[in-house]
Amino acid sequence: MADFEVDLCVIGGGSGGTRASRIAAGYGARVLVVEEYRVGGTCVIRGCVPKKLLVYASHVSHEIEDAAGFGWSIPESSFDWPTLIANKDREIARLEAAYTANIEKSGATIVKARAVFEDAQTLRLSTGDKVRAKHILIAVGATPNHGVAIPGIEHVISSNEVFHLPVFPKRILIQGGGYIALEFAGIFAGLGAEVTLVYRGDNILRGFDDDVRQHLRGEMEKLGIRILTGCTVSAVEKTGAEFAAVLSDGASVHVDQVMFAIGRIAKLATLGLEKAGVELDAATGGIKVDGFSQTSVPHIYAVGDVTHRLNLTPVAIREGHAFADTVFGNKPTRVDHADVATAVFSQPEVGTVGLTEQQARKQFAKVDVYKAMFRPMKATLSGRDTRILMKLLVDGETDRVIGCHVVGDDAAEIIQAVGIAVKMKATKADFDATMALHPTAAEELVTMRMPSARHVRGVAAE
Repeated sequence: MADFEVDLCVIGGGSGGTRASRIAAGYGARVLVVEEYRVGGTCVIRGCVPKKLLVYASHVSHEIEDAAGFGWSIPESSFDWPTLIANKDREIARLEAAYTANIEKSGATIVKARAVFEDAQTLRLSTGDKVRAKHILIAVGATPNHGVAIPGIEHVISSNEVFHLPVFPKRILIQGGGYIALEFAGIFAGLGAEVTLVYRGDNILRGFDDDVRQHLRGEMEKLGIRILTGCTVSAVEKTGAEFAAVLSDGASVHVDQVMFAIGRIAKLATLGLEKAGVELDAATGGIKVDGFSQTSVPHIYAVGDVTHRLNLTPVAIREGHAFADTVFGNKPTRVDHADVATAVFSQPEVGTVGLTEQQARKQFAKVDVYKAMFRPMKATLSGRDTRILMKLLVDGETDRVIGCHVVGDDAAEIIQAVGIAVKMKATKADFDATMALHPTAAEELVTMRMPSARHVRGVAAE
C-alpha cells in the first residue's frame, strides 16, 4: 500500500463518480476525485437539472392559455430570458456547492484538474502533480457529437451552449429526434419561439414504442412545432444576425439559432487510455466493461455514460455505488440494467418501462396489448386539443406485465411507480386487482380490461 498515494482515484465529479467516491470513502478508502470543470457533471451542470427547470418555465405559457376556461382573466404577460437563465445559474451553483460539500464530508478530496494516464496506475494532473492509485474509476461521462463536419458547423450550438445563450432565439432549428432534441423543442416552443425540428429517420424517438413515437409527434405538431423527417442539415450559412439551415432536400430554413442534438460520445479523447491498456467497445465507442464495471485492466473501472451501456443519471449512480460496494465493501454487486424506467420531458411527457411492443413480439410467443387514448379531465374546461396515451404489454402465457408506456402530463411521475410493479414481475391480474384512484389519468392503467390487440407468433393478430 505504501506505493500508492490513494486507494481510489475517481476521474470525473459527476453523478457516478460522486456516488462512488462517497461510498468508497465511507468504507475507509483514501479517495481523490479529479474534476476538470464543475462538480456535479452533465446532469447537474448542463443536463437534466437545468433542462427540467427550463421545462417548468415553458409550462407557464400553457397554464396561462388554459386559465380562461377555469374562470381566470390574466393580463397580458411577458417573458424575460435573461431572468430565467440567471435564476437557473443560481440554482446550479447552489447544487454544485452541495455536491462538493457532500464529497468532502465523506472524507474524499477534490482536485480541480484534468487527469491523463501515464501508465496503468499513474495519472498526471494538469496542475503538474502526479497521482498513483491502487484503483482508478473513470467516470468522465459523454459529450455532444455534431456528427460529420458540414459547411458552417462552427455556427451550430449543442446542449452545452444552449443554457447560456445571451439572447432568446425567436426562431430556432433543432436537429435530432431523441431526448434532448425533443425536450428543447418543447422548451423553446413553450417560451414563444418558432421551432423547426429536423430528423434523419422516418419518425422521432427511435427505439421507443411505435405508438408512443406517433402519438408524441402528433401532439408536438399540435403545439406548432414543425417536424421534418427523412432529411438532415447539410450546411449552415450566416447572413447578418440570422442563419440559413440548408437541408439535404434542398430547402432552407431561416432562423436565429441552429442547435444539434444528434447524439453523445464517450469523453475519451484526452484521457490517454492507450497508455493504460484500457480497451474500448468497438460497437459503442465507450469503455468496455464487465458486469462489475471492470475494464480490461483489473484495477481500472468505468461507470456511467463513458461506458455507453445505458446513458441515464440514475444508472450511473447505481453503477458507482455498486463499484464501491464491490471493490471496497466486500459486497460484489452487479447492476441489473433490465426494466429501467425512463422519461422524456417533452411536451407532453413520455414515461416508459420494460419492452416496446416490437421487442415484446420478438421475445414472447403471445403478447396481449392494452391501449387507451383519451382526453385528460383538465382539457374539458381548458379546451386544449390534447390526448393521453397509455399502453400495457402483457406476456399472454404468464400474464406478466412486460412493458408500460405513457404519453401525457405527469407521465414521468406515473412511470416511476409502475416501474416498481414491472420490476417485481407483477401480472395483469395484479393490476386488475388494484383499486383505481379516481379521478386521475393513471387509473386507466388498472381499469383496462380487454386487450386492444393480441399477437400470437405465426398467427394473424386478433
